[in-house]
Amino acid sequence: MNDLAVRLRDAGTALLGLRGALVAGEPWPLSAAYGTEPEADWGPREVLAHVNEMLGYWPMQLGGVLDGDPGSPAPFGRVAEDPNRLGRIEADRALPVGELLDQIEPNLANAVAFVAGLTPADRGRTGTHPTRGPVPVETGLDVFLSGHLEGHVAQLREILGRRG
Repeated sequence: MNDLAVRLRDAGTALLGLRGALVAGEPWPLSAAYGTEPEADWGPREVLAHVNEMLGYWPMQLGGVLDGDPGSPAPFGRVAEDPNRLGRIEADRALPVGELLDQIEPNLANAVAFVAGLTPADRGRTGTHPTRGPVPVETGLDVFLSGHLEGHVAQLREILGRRG
């Protein structure tokens, strides 16, 4: 397994390991701001709704880069204001934390399998992101998936730490 797959798996294991504390903290209040405002304002439900959505989204997007013409970087990704992203967070944040974690577990396994199955040539392919421009798949995996999940695990730990 490559480093990015290991990081993604480990971050996912850490996230799922927070289940007891997150479930015990219910009911978590819903954040008044869950759109393009700073994610620091999100509570556990918004974070988990976003994680669940992104674990399916980014492998699909980066897979599209791999399916495209190697000589012409395929467009991929979105901006924070994407209505599908926001709609999914809005809908899923109403779910109980335990149910969100139950949904995250298979999505995480699929994302780890996607990343682990990439060859060095796959990771070297480049797509075009709407705001970042040309982005190698490996960078996309780090920024949008492995590193992104690591950041949200830290965010959840901070939220739990504030709650005591």
